[in-house]
Amino acid sequence: MLKKLYCLIIICQFLIPSCIKAQDISLYTQINGRYDFTFIGNTMGPDENEFQYPTFLYTESSATLNLASNDRIERAYLYWAGSGVGDTNVKLNGIDMSPDILSTVVGTSSNLTYFSAFKDITSFVQLTGNGLYTLSDFDLNDLVTTYYDNATQFASWAILVVYENPNLTLNQLNIYQGLEALSPNRPLGIIDNMTIQLDNLYLISNTGAKIGFIAWEGDRLIQFEEKLSFSANGTTNVLSNSLNPSFNAFNGTNTETGATNLYNMDLDVYSIENYIVPGTTSASVSLQSGQDYVMLNTIVTKLNSQLPDATIVLENPISICNSKEVTVDYTVSNLNSTEVLQANTPISFYIENQVIATTYTQNIIPIGSYENGTITLTIPNSIPSNFTLIANVDDTGNGTGIRPELIETNNSFQIEIELTVSPTFNSLNPLTSCNLGLTKGLFNFSSYFEMVKTNPTHLISFHETYNDAVHNINPILNSSNYNAVTTPKEIFVRIDNGCFSVTSFQLLTENCPPVVYNAVSPNGDGSNDTFFIDGLRDIFMNFELLIYNRWGKLLWTGNNNKADWNGYVEEGIGSSLAPSGTYYYILYLNDTNYSEPLTGYLYINR
Repeated sequence: MLKKLYCLIIICQFLIPSCIKAQDISLYTQINGRYDFTFIGNTMGPDENEFQYPTFLYTESSATLNLASNDRIERAYLYWAGSGVGDTNVKLNGIDMSPDILSTVVGTSSNLTYFSAFKDITSFVQLTGNGLYTLSDFDLNDLVTTYYDNATQFASWAILVVYENPNLTLNQLNIYQGLEALSPNRPLGIIDNMTIQLDNLYLISNTGAKIGFIAWEGDRLIQFEEKLSFSANGTTNVLSNSLNPSFNAFNGTNTETGATNLYNMDLDVYSIENYIVPGTTSASVSLQSGQDYVMLNTIVTKLNSQLPDATIVLENPISICNSKEVTVDYTVSNLNSTEVLQANTPISFYIENQVIATTYTQNIIPIGSYENGTITLTIPNSIPSNFTLIANVDDTGNGTGIRPELIETNNSFQIEIELTVSPTFNSLNPLTSCNLGLTKGLFNFSSYFEMVKTNPTHLISFHETYNDAVHNINPILNSSNYNAVTTPKEIFVRIDNGCFSVTSFQLLTENCPPVVYNAVSPNGDGSNDTFFIDGLRDIFMNFELLIYNRWGKLLWTGNNNKADWNGYVEEGIGSSLAPSGTYYYILYLNDTNYSEPLTGYLYINR
């Protein structure tokens, strides 16, 4: 507020600031239940401000909190304000406090800045409880001479305390805050004014309705065109009480304690029982001044609002494999409320603005309580497998409700849903390995774990039968060294994402070229006692092997049904014991892939 000026009017016109509005006051929080509020605080000013007086400010001051024994502290907010850009390092009962929010306004004529700081100190006050609170290290003395020419040197602080008491009515507390400044235009006599809208109200009874203010820079000796008004339902009333005349609202008082010496600050509470009617949802506060400089920081309303507040949360969506149904759990709560939520409150479920189902709460939900439920929803075929499911409580299916609530804008919850459908997969090519005999083969298909996936989160397992894959039993554990007893062999692959798909691939064998070991030492020591050809027997079933000496004489013939040659000449062909030396073979594989015989030599060492 503009201060008392004891100098010439023409001098004052240059000294008194006109401040711009900043940090619009708006709803900060809403508290519902058996709550009320009070203010404590104190000034750092030693006296009423005048031109170049006082010349100093205190750096600490105290106030006492004295709640009833059954009052429980719910919230506590500390505010401190003064000249300058802001003292952000103060102490409360010796504990350092730095602001959560710092707001400023700047005078347009003097370019002087004023600030207000805010800090949530709920836990601090809950722990401290009743008693003396001292704000210290709040030192703005180096700014006094900069501001005292227009008598706006000030420093003050306050604590807003919200408390619960079981004997209180069910109320709704709205706390609005910011920092807005009111300063008259020059010359004197031109009235400055501002109006602050109070929304999010809902009044069921006007009994005990009240409004409180935290304001800075008030001066009880400045009374020119100063007015504080409250408007609701088309009617405007000027607020006043025994400490705050209708013509001097901001006069350094605390309605809660009866103090009249809170220089440059106001902690005032007014009854508005006669100015508001049940059903009111909004109101406004208007301030005007022809001289006082006003900084409005915080507005608190207490209204008797016995209403529920329905909210809903969705969780745990479950869909059946390849089904258009999804089951979801929901919780309807009535937490931040002042009345029970009646049974049969509708709940509607939407996808893309399409209502797909409506259900209802089953029981009366008490204040601060909740009800759980589960619903199975059938999803229209036109909806893709990924979609957003929206649930609105107190919604009959057309966006309208049947229950008046404290807050009408918090009834919705949404969750992302992905229907579980069989995963897609990549096709797998057959694997071919060498025939180890009678179509047996050794295979490594471990790389197929990743190759079959179309999504890295898919879970893969291999199985020997389709039934095992479907039931996810008996997985193949040695995919890098799998022994197929016979081929072709079909391996089944399960691809799992909560649902599953099954694909398969073939294991095949081919007759690889045999390997001839051409050293023979038939001495009975168990090593190279016969002429051995690896990859021949039980693979090339119709092979024919001919052994010749170096002069071309046939010594021995063999096939798949005959043992390997052990160096003995067959009866009737010659000597029964082939001597040491070089011999020759011709191997007819009689396989379509090997049309030419394999030839070579072998050496017998006796």
